[in-house]
Amino acid sequence: MHSAIEQMLDSYHLKTPDDYKHALKEIIQEIALLGLSRSNFFDSAAFYGGTALRIFYGLDRFSEDLDFSLLEKNKGFDISDYCTAIRNELGAYGFDMTVEKKQKKVESNIESAFIKGETLVQLLNINAMTPPISGVHKNEILKIKLEVDVLPPSGAEFEVKYSLRPIPYSIRIFSLSSLFAGKLHAVLCRGWESGRMKGRDLYDMVWYISNATPVNLAHLEERMKQTGHLEDNQALSREMLLNLLKVKFNSMDFKQAKADIIPFINDPAAVAPWSNDFFNSISKRISCVEPGAG
Repeated sequence: MHSAIEQMLDSYHLKTPDDYKHALKEIIQEIALLGLSRSNFFDSAAFYGGTALRIFYGLDRFSEDLDFSLLEKNKGFDISDYCTAIRNELGAYGFDMTVEKKQKKVESNIESAFIKGETLVQLLNINAMTPPISGVHKNEILKIKLEVDVLPPSGAEFEVKYSLRPIPYSIRIFSLSSLFAGKLHAVLCRGWESGRMKGRDLYDMVWYISNATPVNLAHLEERMKQTGHLEDNQALSREMLLNLLKVKFNSMDFKQAKADIIPFINDPAAVAPWSNDFFNSISKRISCVEPGAG
């Protein structure tokens, strides 16, 4: 096993097959970020989403995907240019995986790719587990999706962060207030028609509020206008935001939301208070950051 991978595995408390699989995915995510960094991807893009929050800010839940946004609109961006860099980086650390662009069936502002490989093969390649192995099906496929927004809404702010594993590298990431804006957009607008809510969005929202993170209201406004949830001539205020959240919470199925998040967290008791009253109460703590304030 590569010494850097051994050190990364040692940071986990590995007991069950699921523990090993989660650790494997997270390590692969971080090596993929290293590959992107070395290929200068972050000269023109930034990292955001739940995985960004976990790796760089300590969010205590597992996140499956890698989400990015270009700094400026570029319809000609091609994610396949970076797939080889990710695959080579993974190979250098002992992983035998494919990294391939997803071909679009409909026109969208998202470029996607998938990192894929046999879960059992990867665990054996890095000597994370030794045969016989139970709890991991021989045909189980590990899959991590990468998405890049090539037509990003304006108003986001960014910062440079540094990671030390598997080796030191730098990355451009959305500021916390801009990350919070993206999360509130997901809470308000994801599943708008179906009424279904990802519990992961609510869990992250609680994290931001618990950490007194102000929201980049200007960026949230631009996101909502881009997706048609706010008219071009409307200005989003804190009061309007709280009213929109109240309407959303009043129609939400919290039982379904809890079921969605529980596989991704260690302590199900953390979501026990979730209810209409709970979210309407804590949302009143949301503050807004002025443009240029971070």
